[in-house]
Formats: sequence, structure tokens, C-alpha cells
Amino acid sequence: MDILLLIVLGVFPALVIVGGLHDLITMKIPNWISLALVGAFFPVALMIGAAPMDVALHVGVGVAALLVGMGMFAAGWVGGGDAKLLAASCLWMGVSGVLPFLIWTGLTGGAFCLLLMTARRYFPMVAPSVSQGWVVNLMQPKGDIPYGVAIAIGALLALPESGLFLAFASGR
Repeated sequence: MDILLLIVLGVFPALVIVGGLHDLITMKIPNWISLALVGAFFPVALMIGAAPMDVALHVGVGVAALLVGMGMFAAGWVGGGDAKLLAASCLWMGVSGVLPFLIWTGLTGGAFCLLLMTARRYFPMVAPSVSQGWVVNLMQPKGDIPYGVAIAIGALLALPESGLFLAFASGR
């Protein structure tokens, strides 16, 4: 059972990494990634033996994040995939992990934006022969920022504070 549980717990890191990489390369996060995160949450919570109230709190955090994400999307601050990945990640983080997750995501997002802005400024001088592919798309001077990268890194860094992972660690 413990091996199975560890494998299932690995779903979260694997999916957020796939989401971040997909956003980096295509500037899109497919819906299936966020749906898989939401769908995997409930069996993991059941396997860990999370109390119904704890699961409800996780769901509340996820719904609140989705509502905030929808507002940020409506304002044009983030893409729809970013908002959904953020909400699905908040579902896994729960009350105990959401603040560290948002802090790590904000810090990584700021650092990534500065790095990308710098790279975009010097890219034409450094790599003038690159004329196609996802790198050129990423290096467009006024291009979008694939914030899924920051969400993925923030999720991985905050993972030890996640309610489910704390419950797993305390139950063992």
C-alpha cells in the first residue's frame, strides 16, 4: 500500500512539471492537466485517510483560487490555463500549503520574468541564426510570459507544506 500511495503522490509533481514545460514550449496548458490534478486529488485524499472536513477545506481553497484566477484571466493578467493550473495546485496545497505556494510562485514568477525579459533583450545578438521553433516564440520582445513555469516551480517548492503531504508524513 505504501508503494502504491507514493506512486499516486508522485502524480502531483509529475503533472505540474508537465504543465510548466508545456506552457514554456507552447504557451498553453492543456485542460487535461488541470483535470487530471483535480481527479487525482480525491483518490489520494481517500488513500491517506484525510478527514471529510480536511477534504472540504482543500476544495474550498481550490474553488477560491479558481475564482481569483478567473478574475485575473478576465483582467488579462494570466492565461486561462495558468488560472486552472493554479487552482488545481491550490486544491492539493490546502490551507496549510496555499500561502507558501503563492509566495514561492510569486517569487519564482518575478525572477523568471526578469530572466526572460533580459534574455529577450539580448537574444537577437546572441542567437541571430535561430529562426524557428519554440525558443523564437518564447523570445518575442513583447511576447507572453509562460507563468505555468512559475506555478510548477512554486508547487514543487511548497509541496512539503501541502496538507495532503503533511497528512501522509504524520500518518507514517
